[in-house]
Amino acid sequence: MIRSVPAFIEGYGPVEPFAGAFARLGPATRRSVTRHPVRPGQGKLLPSIRAAIEACGLKDGATVSFHHHLRNGDDVLRAVMAEIAAMGFRDITVAATSLFPVHAPLADHIRNGVVSGISATYIRGPVADAIAAGALPTPAVLLTHGGRARAVEAGDIRIDVAFVAAPTADPYGNINGVQGKSACGTLGYPMVDARCADRVVAITDHLVPYPACPIDISQEDVDFVVPVDSIGDPQRIVSGITRVTTKPEGKAIAAMAAAVIDASGLLKDGFSFQMGAGGVSLAVADTLKTIMSERGIVGSFAAGGITGTLVEMLEAGLFRTLFDVQCFDLKAVDSYRRNPAHQSMSASQYGNPHACGAVVNQLDAMMLGAAEVDLDFNVNVTLGNNGVILGGSGGHSDTAAGAKLALVTTALATNTHPKIVERVSFVTTPGETIDAVVTEAGIAVNPLREDLRERLRDAGLPVVSIEELQHKASCCDGVTPPPPVNPAEGRILAVGQYRDGTVIDVIRANPG
Repeated sequence: MIRSVPAFIEGYGPVEPFAGAFARLGPATRRSVTRHPVRPGQGKLLPSIRAAIEACGLKDGATVSFHHHLRNGDDVLRAVMAEIAAMGFRDITVAATSLFPVHAPLADHIRNGVVSGISATYIRGPVADAIAAGALPTPAVLLTHGGRARAVEAGDIRIDVAFVAAPTADPYGNINGVQGKSACGTLGYPMVDARCADRVVAITDHLVPYPACPIDISQEDVDFVVPVDSIGDPQRIVSGITRVTTKPEGKAIAAMAAAVIDASGLLKDGFSFQMGAGGVSLAVADTLKTIMSERGIVGSFAAGGITGTLVEMLEAGLFRTLFDVQCFDLKAVDSYRRNPAHQSMSASQYGNPHACGAVVNQLDAMMLGAAEVDLDFNVNVTLGNNGVILGGSGGHSDTAAGAKLALVTTALATNTHPKIVERVSFVTTPGETIDAVVTEAGIAVNPLREDLRERLRDAGLPVVSIEELQHKASCCDGVTPPPPVNPAEGRILAVGQYRDGTVIDVIRANPG
């Protein structure tokens, strides 16, 4: 069951409620974009971020965008927003792809009235805390990776100026992410912004003579180029645990998840796969690597945020190609730099439900995490049981909707709270798109997938009901029911959009 949402939300507008994962897949249009021609002999190079802001004609109430390929090492958002604040602008909306602890100064810009709106696919750290504390005057909008791309292309998010952190750029605006001291690999997220924003500014710490080579974002979509000393620290792009789990319960979950994929009938030539960077996912990948090698299976592709583990599988001949929207570690950056089978993809190509086919639709199996899973298989990766915003969907909902087998792997409980609950505190990904939940105590299969349940039983795997998992989770040593969060009434702090633009849930302020 999905929670009901208001018909109108102050600071957000009219609400189209979520009606089902595939209920809103009719024909879609793309907004027209105004381009500003450059005359022969006219340059694009500007001396400072302030000069670029002035050249773009930024105004109060404008929307500016940023991307997160440098992740917790990014310094472009901080530098641009500091200049915007110093110039006296107010009521700016920040349409970031994701926000990390490094973006803490943005919380002060919220409190000072410089920023009045935020949208992102993932928010964690001081900015998330500021939103949860009610500092933002309008509800934050939480999207999926594919849903954000859809919204930008459709004009639901209209970007006045896109600021692109460019590891390499030439003076005419050609950009790549594989050269320079801040190389981050693919540039899948700003590709969409560069195509659709009214103005585009490349900010680079590695200016090269024209033409840059290779080119990921081309001069035809870039208005201005600003050289700076540093755009950030690429050493801090590393995501997740990046080490195979050594915990007994984690190893048990990983072994069971790999067995589910094997029993599903999907693990054969042409197999396609996506996983996260956490320890359990890496352990599953290790097991699949062994199985594929022993059986001579060659997969078609692995996708998503690419890790060194997937690079190793590509180089071992276990996949023909990688589709990469962002690099999760420096081994992936190096692979994209040198291996033509390691391909970039835009966020739209990755997960846009209104595109003419997204890569997620070609996935056989997807490994997903969870903060909570409920009896309807709804998954929460957004809101903690202490009311803190944990992050957000990212590609969670996109891949769950697209993959033939969407697996959630999770322990039954944390040290103090159950993770299999009667009802999640926030619906990030709807249960209809989740095929099975794998825990150390067994596997719960969605009733919509009776075919999968029979396959797993025939393989001798421990299939149990989701209700049984919930009961076991509540009986774990030291576990108590989590305190109530996200009440039915109260000021709305954030709006959760499903990938099709409908509202799937909201986060409300707790009373008191």
